[in-house]
Amino acid sequence: MTENRLAAGDTAPDFTAPTDQGSFTLSEHRGSRVILYFYPAAMTPGCTTQACDFRDSLDALKAAGYEVVGVSKDEPAKLAEFREQEGLTFTLVSDPDRTVQDAYGAWGMKKLYGKEVEGSIRSTVVIGPDGTVELAQYNVKATGHVAKLRRDLGID
Repeated sequence: MTENRLAAGDTAPDFTAPTDQGSFTLSEHRGSRVILYFYPAAMTPGCTTQACDFRDSLDALKAAGYEVVGVSKDEPAKLAEFREQEGLTFTLVSDPDRTVQDAYGAWGMKKLYGKEVEGSIRSTVVIGPDGTVELAQYNVKATGHVAKLRRDLGID
């Protein structure tokens, strides 16, 4: 579970997973910077806020050389609905068996309404062109996270 948390300098685990539009293989994006963000569930209030913040910042992130990829346990059909409903234009990865979330330390015990539960840990991992982790943030807030990430990455 959370013992797999990554840190700057770690090699980002490679993976291939389905999306709502085909599949995504991390290693095919070597040479680019990839922002992998993990969220609990499409079409929930916090996850929608975060996805829309990424959508609204996408031009600035792309101009700075970053590609955005969202990862959740949702099935591709739900991701397609989420994309359509919110006008999302970045990759949405389906990880129902939690393979990717486990590899990135984005699945484990968390507090939800004061109770400890097992689930997706809202996290962001920035992967450099060489496939190593440049930044890893866990237990991030849905609201304001993208603005903070942009500041951390030096993107106006």
